[in-house]
Amino acid sequence: MVRNLACVFAALLPLCAAAQSQVLKGQAAFGDWKSDKPGVRRLITAQDLPPRSQSTTATTEVATPPKGAKPLVPGGFSVEAFAHEGLKNPRAMRVAPNGDVFVADSMANQVLVFHPDGKHEVFASGLHQPYGIAFYPVDAEPQWVYVGNSNSVVRFAYKPGEMKAAGKPEIIVARLPSSHHWTRDLAFSADGKRLFIAVGSGSNAAEDMFPEPHSAELPKPHEVKGVKEWIPNEPLGAAWDSEELRADILTVDPQGRDMKVYATGLRNCAGMAMRPGTSTPWCVVNERDELGDNLPFEYATHVDEGKFYGWPWFYNGGNEDGRQQSKRPDLKDKVTVGDVLMQAHSAPLGIAFYTAERFPAEWRGGAFVAMHGSWNRAQRTGYKVVYLPFKDGKATGEYVDFMTGFVAPDGKAWGRPVGVAVMKDGSLLVSDDGSKTIWRVSRK
Repeated sequence: MVRNLACVFAALLPLCAAAQSQVLKGQAAFGDWKSDKPGVRRLITAQDLPPRSQSTTATTEVATPPKGAKPLVPGGFSVEAFAHEGLKNPRAMRVAPNGDVFVADSMANQVLVFHPDGKHEVFASGLHQPYGIAFYPVDAEPQWVYVGNSNSVVRFAYKPGEMKAAGKPEIIVARLPSSHHWTRDLAFSADGKRLFIAVGSGSNAAEDMFPEPHSAELPKPHEVKGVKEWIPNEPLGAAWDSEELRADILTVDPQGRDMKVYATGLRNCAGMAMRPGTSTPWCVVNERDELGDNLPFEYATHVDEGKFYGWPWFYNGGNEDGRQQSKRPDLKDKVTVGDVLMQAHSAPLGIAFYTAERFPAEWRGGAFVAMHGSWNRAQRTGYKVVYLPFKDGKATGEYVDFMTGFVAPDGKAWGRPVGVAVMKDGSLLVSDDGSKTIWRVSRK
């Protein structure tokens, strides 16, 4: 009776229904935009993998937003446009310690900076598909802003409050592979000694990778090695040829030296964040296409050093892809499965942990993830922001719809979430490169 009475007052306790809603599991969790709404909970496991099926496609063309269109959020929250004018392709966002919001406007090749009141300037231009942004040092007033271009990492000298970079960029990492998956997210370790760089694959499933290991970086270009020679001298699951140093997380020191492969097999870690209080990065990963509408699962996961996450030979555990000329059966039992499995082709791009106190407890302590939506599914899925609950320091495996409504009733998408960031006042920012808007979600 007490529980039911509490739910009657949903206007005062807006999260009651969401907190007690049934968790959709297995096939029931494979919904589309029509079943998305704030509070819907899903739990998908590796045991829920369906068989392969014919691959289908859907347009990702973005429609003009309906007049007055806004995303949907849970009761007790409000959503307004934080920024709209002058944005060409708002992608990843980071909030500086002083509260300013840095935004990668990737297709405009620039980084913008916004004061909390919305005033903004172009911080730096002339970049090359900028995406990841990080501040250094991490435990003091920042002196540098690092930017991940698709082909390099640079940094700008910085003083808190500056709206424009005072000098030219300093090159930290001069060359990164840049074709196909181009987003290069960045994050510093908690002690500031290592910079993590996410580098996506150069293809869908390494279809064009040379059958035997070889590398243009070897003293004799394209020198061929047998797989047995390759295995002992390279990181677990490392790819080669056009995929060398790809589908990886790399690390360097703050000056860009001592590059190492931290983890492999992450097809496209498009969003990366350090979980507060730890030195472990989290990734949201776009998995491969053309295996069917519901295969394989995307995922969010903490990433341990030296681990292999499957690409290109396996997915969601020891499930073999089979499209590569070179086989690696030795890796079948060495694949790490992601912590939170998500519906196939949701295209998660951004992740941010919510450590503020402004939101109710049900939406604190976990992470928000922006889903961009994909072309490789007959019925749209993704096109929303979800929340990953944590319990006792670990993700529960569930994810909860938080911000939906980016698809109109006629099935046309008018918005595509990309980045998420938490402002100093506890509100949540969501970049949307479909409507070219940055949305601000606040508690009423």
